[in-house]
Amino acid sequence: MELAVVQEKIIPLDELNPAYLDRGTFFGDGVYDVMRSYSGHIFAFDDHIARFEYSLREIGITGVDIEAIRRKIIYAFDQANIDDCMIYFHITRGSALRSHDWDSNIEHNFFLTITNLISPDPIKKTGVSVCSHQDLRWKRCDIKSLNLLPNVMAKRKAHEKNCFEAILFDSDGNITEGSSSAFFAVIDGCVITRPLGPEILSSVTRKYVKLIARDLGVNFIERPLTLDEARSADELFLGVTTRDILGVVEFDSAVISNAKVGPVTRLFEDAYAKIVKSRSSSLPSLS
Repeated sequence: MELAVVQEKIIPLDELNPAYLDRGTFFGDGVYDVMRSYSGHIFAFDDHIARFEYSLREIGITGVDIEAIRRKIIYAFDQANIDDCMIYFHITRGSALRSHDWDSNIEHNFFLTITNLISPDPIKKTGVSVCSHQDLRWKRCDIKSLNLLPNVMAKRKAHEKNCFEAILFDSDGNITEGSSSAFFAVIDGCVITRPLGPEILSSVTRKYVKLIARDLGVNFIERPLTLDEARSADELFLGVTTRDILGVVEFDSAVISNAKVGPVTRLFEDAYAKIVKSRSSSLPSLS
C-alpha cells in the first residue's frame, strides 16, 4: 500500500490531502508577494500585482487569472477588516507526487494570509543595527521565489548577533540587498543603491525611494556599494514593505550617523508617508 505519514498518523496515499503534495513544499516551486495596508487602504496594490505577475511569468507558471487574484485579495482584505495589516499571498505550480518534472495540466495552488501590523512601528524611532553576511542565494533574485532558505539562514545569523537585518554581499565584496529588505546609503548628500538586475529584487519601496529622491532634488545613484563604504556612510536605511523606510544606526558594530536615524533618512520617511496618504486610497473596488 502506498501511504504517507503526517505527524503520527498513517494515511493511504490516495486519501492524503493534496496540500501535503504541494510542489511549493517539495521544491519551493512557486512565487509570492507581500503588500500592506495603512489606515484601511492597501498601498501600491498595482505595483505588487505587476511584480507578482512578472515572477509567475519568469518561472513559467501559466494560466493564472490575475484579475481573479486581484479580486481574491480585495475580498479577503475587506473580510479581515484590519486597518494596518500585512497581506501575504503565493501561488505554487500545484500538487502532485514528488517529481522534478511536472504534468503540463497541473493546477496551481493559491494561498493568502492577512495579519496585523503594529502602527506606528516603534523601531522606526530608534533605528536598527545590521550586520554583513555572504550572499548565498541563487542567480535569479529578481524573481520573488519561495526558495528563501539562504535568506532565512542569513536573517537568523543576524538575530543571533542582536541585529535586525543581514546585509548580503557578493563574491566581489559588493552589497546586493538585505535578506528581506532593499539597502541604501547616504554619502555626501547622495542616495546610493545597487542597480536593478538578477542579483536583487525589484523592491516596490525602492521604486518610491527613487521617486522621492527626484522630488526632493537628491541625487539617486545606482552603482555597486562596498561594505567599507557602507560602514563609513553618513547614513544608511532599509526599504521594507511592512515598515517602509527604516533607519540604520549600526553596521557590523560601526556606528552610523552618531547612532541616530539621520536627517536625510527622516526626510525620506516623511516624504514616503505623504505618498502613502495620497496613493493608498487608489485600491480598486470589487464592483
